[in-house]
Amino acid sequence: MFTKEQQLIETKIAEFCAANDIPLAELKWMPIPFSGEWGFGASFFQTAANEARAGKGNKTPVPKRAQEIAERLKSQIGDVDGIGRVDAVNGYLNVYFKTSDYAARVVDEALRAGAEFGRGAEKSETVMVEYAQPNTHHSFHIGHARNAILGETLARLVEFAGYKTIRASYPGDLGLGVITVMWAYEKFYKGQEPTGVHERGQWLLKLYAEATNMLEKKENETPEETAQRESYEAERREMYRKWDAGDEYIRNLWNTTREWSLEELRDVLDMLDINIDVWFYESEVDEPSKVIVDELLERNIADDERPNGGAVIVKIDEKLGLKKAKYNTNVLLRSDGTTLYLTKDLALAKVKFEQYHVDRSVYVVDVRQSMHLQQVFAILKLWGFPQSEKCYHLSYGFVSLPEGAMSARRGRVVLFKDVVDEAVKRVLSVEVAKRAEIPEGEREKIAKQIGLGALVYSMLSVDNNRDIVFNMEDALSFDGRTGPYIQNAYVRANSILRKSAIEVSTFNLKPSSFNYDLTMHEIELIEKISHFPQTVEQAANEYRPLVMATYAYELANAFHSFYHAVPVLQAEDENIKHARLKLVIASKQVIENALRLLDIQSPEMM
Repeated sequence: MFTKEQQLIETKIAEFCAANDIPLAELKWMPIPFSGEWGFGASFFQTAANEARAGKGNKTPVPKRAQEIAERLKSQIGDVDGIGRVDAVNGYLNVYFKTSDYAARVVDEALRAGAEFGRGAEKSETVMVEYAQPNTHHSFHIGHARNAILGETLARLVEFAGYKTIRASYPGDLGLGVITVMWAYEKFYKGQEPTGVHERGQWLLKLYAEATNMLEKKENETPEETAQRESYEAERREMYRKWDAGDEYIRNLWNTTREWSLEELRDVLDMLDINIDVWFYESEVDEPSKVIVDELLERNIADDERPNGGAVIVKIDEKLGLKKAKYNTNVLLRSDGTTLYLTKDLALAKVKFEQYHVDRSVYVVDVRQSMHLQQVFAILKLWGFPQSEKCYHLSYGFVSLPEGAMSARRGRVVLFKDVVDEAVKRVLSVEVAKRAEIPEGEREKIAKQIGLGALVYSMLSVDNNRDIVFNMEDALSFDGRTGPYIQNAYVRANSILRKSAIEVSTFNLKPSSFNYDLTMHEIELIEKISHFPQTVEQAANEYRPLVMATYAYELANAFHSFYHAVPVLQAEDENIKHARLKLVIASKQVIENALRLLDIQSPEMM
């Protein structure tokens, strides 16, 4: 918002330092907390230290020299339009704005940019975010939802920060777990098929739990039960062998049941407004990954111990020249020629880098895979991919239930669709039903916006590294730090504007004027709005959706305080009323922008 003024000041600083042979360090401007004025400041300690290292500065102590430089720059800068004053304090150069100018500039910029307010400058790098990738032949549960919501929010943040962004999903669609479901279907339920997208997905989860129970060794099982279990296990292994051999019947069965899972996944992603750009499947990188093993052997990155009955391995620490164990040794190919997750992740990374020209690759995967992914990144480095330095694991903690961990094997999971349905039901009966002004036809739509908002925010308001004990009552609460609380700030702003009867698009054309004594509630709200662009950059660059989730709550809180304490439509002066209406419009816009980045919709009423 003050780029022009900042650039002018930086030019004057650079010219002064060049003329006086002062080795200027990079200027890092930081906002100054409001204390009667808004401003930003930069330290000259590093510049003074650089000067001392170069044998300049007459051996003046660094703190004293930093203050001398700041004082000389203060007199050098002179008058700059829009700048109230410049100060030199403790080695910092502090630049202060005229309060009325700053407030007007922040509000008018938010109104001018609208939905684009806070968008970062276009970056040269391409980011791929990989998320929303549960194994097939299961049903989408609340743990999967945490993954999908974290990934989508991060994708929105990096995209809005200016990076070209590719959304990718890599569902696991092969392995013994998949075969287990197919075996149970073929053995006990052949020809059956529930109607409904979610019903089919949930049915597959039921088959998985049943089959796992039948195949699991029990305490005190009889010889007959043991024989039965071993017979079932042999049938399952035979089906896996046939799948691996490309048996036409088994492959068709796999494709059919796999599609049932994927239909449910696509419907859930549609509910969450998630649009995946690229679908990778584990089954598609299985064979290509074997070719990669040959390449890594040729390049002496991998070692072949198969002649001695071993496997193809990578001694990662040794190849990196590390003295202490860090990544250990990992297997690329088993002795029987089958691949592992590591092998396929390397094949997928090669596709990302070479086919999609990805510069930064973010993996949204649970915390259990931390070492695995660090090993993948280390091997990519050995392989010669510079992108390995910008591979990032966005890990997240487990989602459990009050009664303990979720378990697909035991059929003890909280299904995402059940939570959404319950959320909508509660909102309809408790919240929306109380609002007679909401048209009948709009009630379910608004209930879905609020219910999903509550669920999504419950997943984002906790640090991604922390575990979540999912409690339905807490997730759907509308009190405190919740999605509906933030949505309600948007609704309240909308209500003020409706009552004002202004035409927002033409009203925004009039320049803002804040030439009056601002209340602390106005100051806090303006300051919070001004932080939105830098919050976008911080959340995107740190890969931390929590940063934006926290900001959205703080912005909503500032608006709620303003709403309760500051008269807008009943303002004592027409010019003040005009300025406060502008502030309400700007607040509404920035709340909407923040919610959109969090994958939460903004209801017009609630």
